[in-house]
Amino acid sequence: MTLQFKPSRRDVFKGGGSLVVAFAFAPAALAQGAVQGAAQGPAAGAKPVALDQVDSFLSIDDKGQVTLYSGKVDLGTGIRIGLQQIVAEELDVPLASVTSVEGDTALTPDQGPTYGSQTIQNAGMQIRQAAATAKGALLAQAAQHLGVDKADLTVAAGVVTARSGGGRVTYAELIGGKMFSLNLDEAAVPKNPADYTIVGKATPRRDIPEKLTGRFTFMHDVRVPGMLHGSVIRPPTLGATLQSVDEASIKDIPGVVKVVHEGDFLGVVTETEWAAVRAAREIKATWSKTEPLPEQAKLWQHVRTTKVVKDDVTSNIGDSAAAMAVAGKQLKATYDFAIHTHGSIGPSCSVSEFKDGKLTNWSASQATHNLRKQLALMLSLPLEDVRCIYVDGAGCYGRNGHEDAAADSALLAQAVGKPVRVQWSRADEHGWDPKGPPTLIDLRANIDASGNVTAWESEFFIPQGAGGNVDLLTATLSGKPADNLLSPGGITNDSAIPYKFPNIKTVCHRLETTPLRPSWIRTPGRMQNTFANESFLDEIVAALGADPIAFRLKHIDPADSRGRALLERLKQVAAWETRTAPRKQGTGTTLKGRGVSYVKYELVRTYVGIVADVEVDSAMGDVRVKKVYVVHDCGQIINPSGVRAQIEGNVVQTVSRVMKEEVLFDRGMVTSLDWATYPILRFPELPELVIDLIDRPTEKPWGAGEPSAAVVPAAISNAIFDATGARLRSVPFKRDKVKAAMQLI
Repeated sequence: MTLQFKPSRRDVFKGGGSLVVAFAFAPAALAQGAVQGAAQGPAAGAKPVALDQVDSFLSIDDKGQVTLYSGKVDLGTGIRIGLQQIVAEELDVPLASVTSVEGDTALTPDQGPTYGSQTIQNAGMQIRQAAATAKGALLAQAAQHLGVDKADLTVAAGVVTARSGGGRVTYAELIGGKMFSLNLDEAAVPKNPADYTIVGKATPRRDIPEKLTGRFTFMHDVRVPGMLHGSVIRPPTLGATLQSVDEASIKDIPGVVKVVHEGDFLGVVTETEWAAVRAAREIKATWSKTEPLPEQAKLWQHVRTTKVVKDDVTSNIGDSAAAMAVAGKQLKATYDFAIHTHGSIGPSCSVSEFKDGKLTNWSASQATHNLRKQLALMLSLPLEDVRCIYVDGAGCYGRNGHEDAAADSALLAQAVGKPVRVQWSRADEHGWDPKGPPTLIDLRANIDASGNVTAWESEFFIPQGAGGNVDLLTATLSGKPADNLLSPGGITNDSAIPYKFPNIKTVCHRLETTPLRPSWIRTPGRMQNTFANESFLDEIVAALGADPIAFRLKHIDPADSRGRALLERLKQVAAWETRTAPRKQGTGTTLKGRGVSYVKYELVRTYVGIVADVEVDSAMGDVRVKKVYVVHDCGQIINPSGVRAQIEGNVVQTVSRVMKEEVLFDRGMVTSLDWATYPILRFPELPELVIDLIDRPTEKPWGAGEPSAAVVPAAISNAIFDATGARLRSVPFKRDKVKAAMQLI
């Protein structure tokens, strides 16, 4: 739990402008008296963290304040307030009385990494069940205390009242400060949605005011007593080995504490952050020369010729090969999606401390329980001697550099025996965070003489692996134990399509390697795969002279009423006008177009449909996304404001990825190391957004963190086709690609 110290002007001048932060490390706080009178959390090991225990998730103190212990963390997406709404609703307590502890491996249950749009859908339902179990037990205890039947009780604001006689007892009186000592009861019945007063209501996030005023405590603001600063000197090329180090080359820099050299890991620890920056820049080291990367101009040839280690057949309906062999109109296309970096606005940062042989690490990791295991493995420590604590960072959009910075700080802290803070630079982040891997897709379809799609085939060239632990850069360089599997995320998802054709086969060729260390990045695989599928479907629509939305409605499973309802709603929200060919509307060289895209996420959950409006400068090849209409069905909505914010973030970031973003590299290393070489969308380029939420209070809640991103690339590509008649099949849609596509018309 982070505790914020609000400094006086004198404190600021004395501390060089830094924010001093202490952590409740009960019973003693870590800070040297910086935080006085701060509430103390339970000591590590003083509460259970097992997933089947109510006390793992909830506690109520003697003032009736409720603490939610969540293994999932708020990465800036607003799930903190959503989970608090769930707890407040189930327990019938004021939302203001619920606070959270997140991602502290000593205090919170391991609910899995915060990814995959699974926080509300999975972890939130565990928490709801814990709260329902707790409430049932509290009511039973209250009935005994008041001498009435349990059915005679009502609850409001944490006060239990008997309808007959008017006896009252508070939660604080019933259990304040004590443990529930209960297993989660799967039979405990959650509250009827018809009685909700908190869930489903647009609720402001508590973190926003302090973020807007610059007073919020981010990971980058964390300081602990006696802390030193560390920097890591990376190889000039991937795979280069460290041949020599001249430690004397930095002897004149004040405050150098130690040069740490293990294998190919080279770091410096200093008394000040600036000394660490200087030492890393000025230390003289000799490295071997390597060229492990393909030529960027030949990336897709490299991907296509990489060894296939296995094929994942993600759908196989009918006999597509036989259907493709029958005479008809055959369509073929190849789509590709560039390598992307996470591009977190604030580079990764972490602090580590060894005390009595035990490691405590603070980071903005989205998977502190996994990170704990990785740090224990790397440093050969017992798992119980490692504690990882989450502190809000500057976003991650997937597994970026947070864990690697954590490993850097842990190794350096172990080497010097004092707390060490490691702050990555922009070049560190862009150059060394793991990347969203390149994706190459071949698609084919056959159309018979009656205009029926008789076959659909697709092949996806993607690296092997799934979600899991990404190998720690620090461990790899130092030669210490590490996870060595590729972990690009669940990138086979949404390779299969949500449409009914008689013969379908979708195959993912899993490649042995990929050019840069991979990890999942927002909507991994689902974005790339949906881009190809929904764009190619639009190619079929154009070949048939059909309307894009009408064609989708015709081929969605007739039993899928929610998918059909969403597309019908999208027609209304976007004021869709039937189109059976590119409209090419506009004046002069400015052409306007509209494109549609649809997804049933992973074919099992959240439905999203969007329409994108674009303007294309046909002379220059510039594309501007002007307006995006989104209709979204994620079942029961916990916080409409939170869902809207998620959608806004998804659309804005994905427009940026589609229009601008691409990792550049030479034969040895990433070369797009700043915002000039890896540009992102700027405020004047943001599209207008119209968001329509379909709330289904009696249905299961599904995730909203990723699905709306999946449909953005194809909608833009289809809109460019509507405006110009040209197909964009290669992300990003940069000027040269647009002009080249238009020359093929």
